[in-house]
Amino acid sequence: MGDLERDHAAAVAAHRTLEPTLLGLAHEPVERPSLLPGWTLGHVLTHIARNADGFRRMLEGARRGEVAEMYPGGIERRNADIDAGATRTMEAIIDDVRVSAARLEMAFDSMSEAAWDAEGAAPFGPVAMREVPFRRCREVHVHHADLGLGFTWRDWPTEYVRLELQRMTMLWNSRRSMGMTGLPPQALAVDDHHRVAWLLGRASIDGLDSAGLMT
Repeated sequence: MGDLERDHAAAVAAHRTLEPTLLGLAHEPVERPSLLPGWTLGHVLTHIARNADGFRRMLEGARRGEVAEMYPGGIERRNADIDAGATRTMEAIIDDVRVSAARLEMAFDSMSEAAWDAEGAAPFGPVAMREVPFRRCREVHVHHADLGLGFTWRDWPTEYVRLELQRMTMLWNSRRSMGMTGLPPQALAVDDHHRVAWLLGRASIDGLDSAGLMT
């Protein structure tokens, strides 16, 4: 299995892992706080849905031979859409998460080799379409844990953690001064799940500040 096929399967599996949590949300208030400061359950779930739409938009653009924007209107429009969607009923939000994920999976299945070799435009810069499945896997697993409803970073799949650790360690090293690369000893002393959670800003490690790589 190549990297693209592996990441495609992992993104779909992340959707399936989220489903039991969605089933248990029917009676949760949308305004219940999540683990993300200032964001409710409604915000996190709406973000998961809009992220699927954004990735799908880029994939569909690539199929047409276009460089499509992930979020037309930029990050400000994305944030406004999340705020507006966060106050809907929980039933409507859950349906949104499921439908948007299903549509993204259909977009994955419709991609040609040429389309996978294209790029899209995300707020933080160009994104290779071959990166989208992994990025979707990350978004779902990380924000699933952000809900604070029983699924935690300890539950992230081992293979996802292995791949994420490689990526985030490279990002950490790229932001260090010359001769100052490598994770600090305190980070190396914890297990891989804990290390990745710290790199992603989802856990603390004694003696270390936030990794400052992601929010």
